[in-house]
Amino acid sequence: YRGSYTMGREAQADAKFRRVARITVCGKTALAKEVFGDTLNESRDPDRPPERYTARYYLKFNFLEQAFDRLSEAGFRMAACSSTGTCAFAPELGGPATADDKIWTSYTEYVFCRD
Repeated sequence: YRGSYTMGREAQADAKFRRVARITVCGKTALAKEVFGDTLNESRDPDRPPERYTARYYLKFNFLEQAFDRLSEAGFRMAACSSTGTCAFAPELGGPATADDKIWTSYTEYVFCRD
C-alpha cells in the first residue's frame, strides 16, 4: 500500500495523516481473483490471462484490515514486510517554501504466502 502525510511549521508534533491511497495486488491473476473477488479492480490490466502474473491490480477499498482478513480466510499468512518513507518540500501547502514545509510519502509492502 502507499500512504502519505504532511507536516508544516505549525504542526511539527502533529502530522496530518491522509488515508491509504491505494492497496495494490501483485501475484497470479487467478489467485488474486480467488482471494479478492469483486473487490479487485482489474481496470488497469483487464485482459491478463489467469495463469499470468500482474502487479497492476488494486483493491476497491482502502482498509488494510479488510485485505488481511481476506488473505487469512484464504489460508495465507504474512511472510515478510518492508517499509520506506521519502520526503519532499511542499510549497503548495500554502505560505512560503521553507525547509519546515514537507510532505512525506510512505510505501509498505507485505508479502503473503500459502502453504
